[in-house]
Amino acid sequence: MLVEKLLLHVLIILMPIFIYNFFFAKKRFGKSPYFCGMLQGISVTLCLLFSFEAYGLYWDLRYVPLVLASLYGGPVASVIVLCAYFGVRTYIGGDALPIGYLSGILAVMVPFLYSFKFMSYPAKKRIRMAVLVGVWPMLVMLAMLGTHLVITGDESAVNYDIIKNVLIFGAIQVVSIWIASRINESMIENELMKQEIARAEKLNTLGELAASIAHEVRNPLTVVKGFLQLMHKQEKGQNHTYLTLVLSELGRAESIINDYLNFAKPQFEKIEECNLTEILTDISILLEPLANKDGVNLEYSLEEDIYVITDRNQVKQAFINLIKNAIEATNDGGCVSVTLKIENEQAFILIRDTGKGMSEEELSRIGTLFYTTRDKGTGLGTTVSLRIIESMGGQIDYKSEQNVGTEVIVLLPAIQKESSK
Repeated sequence: MLVEKLLLHVLIILMPIFIYNFFFAKKRFGKSPYFCGMLQGISVTLCLLFSFEAYGLYWDLRYVPLVLASLYGGPVASVIVLCAYFGVRTYIGGDALPIGYLSGILAVMVPFLYSFKFMSYPAKKRIRMAVLVGVWPMLVMLAMLGTHLVITGDESAVNYDIIKNVLIFGAIQVVSIWIASRINESMIENELMKQEIARAEKLNTLGELAASIAHEVRNPLTVVKGFLQLMHKQEKGQNHTYLTLVLSELGRAESIINDYLNFAKPQFEKIEECNLTEILTDISILLEPLANKDGVNLEYSLEEDIYVITDRNQVKQAFINLIKNAIEATNDGGCVSVTLKIENEQAFILIRDTGKGMSEEELSRIGTLFYTTRDKGTGLGTTVSLRIIESMGGQIDYKSEQNVGTEVIVLLPAIQKESSK
């Protein structure tokens, strides 16, 4: 009889999750902790009303909604469910009412403490934590049972049946928390996937628009720049300085337009085997003056003869952006190091700086269009670099700590050749 009742409670516990998923997932108030507390409060109420009475205690899964509300709804939802528990338990009454109050308070303590940081952990860790936290109410139930038997002077009632029921109760409770947490994590993952798809669609539309506008603007800009270059060569007077400045700004505008075009769709015009070591060496020579101007020490540790199959100009542009960002983020007297080696048959490139670093929020926004941590800049450089690396079948990862520095790790499919002698 106990098993049948507890299995009914498992369905009662899963009911709020399915109700939310089918009817309220797209509603704004559906994400409110008050709404979560209300749904789990109903679940607690039903568990208590359909509990199984034996050995002077009520056997049910009342603590599972309490755990789920605390972990996935937060402290507010936890308090709402606890109040619902107290209300229904008072309505039921009985000789064990004081023990019921005490067990509810003790059972919510551990989940309540974990509720503040629970959602900041990765999904797999959240499931494990939910199961471990769910063991606590089972221990509370066992302690309350022992206390009740001692108070009533019925220690002889402890026999094989009651031990078996306690084990069954604990197993079903832990399994129900595991099932509920898995379903919750699946819903969270689906929501994140929908947001990512929506973001990708917006970026694709914006990319097509950017490409269209950039193509239209670049053609007249090229004509204007050509005539200005002719005038610049012929002009010897005061206007020579002005023309130099105009050409410089036109070059910067042309660079921004090229970034837009690369963002829309990186143009790999000439695919060939490129020596990544030579490319990074050329970049070091190119960016050395910028590093010296900012008082930054630029260090390289490059393993020889590492090749990638790509467009040389595109991969060069990607690493110029990444290394230039590291230099500009580093204060005078700091250091930027670039390491290249083969790791697991991939080209492993590590760009490390000793700059100001980034917060977790800033890290999460890396690659977002128009986002930059610098006062000047369009934010396109990093986005374009990410698109180029991804188009090459590579991966890029950022690690950063404020006031310590940032690491950019790039992995690219590589082929290693023997150096010619």
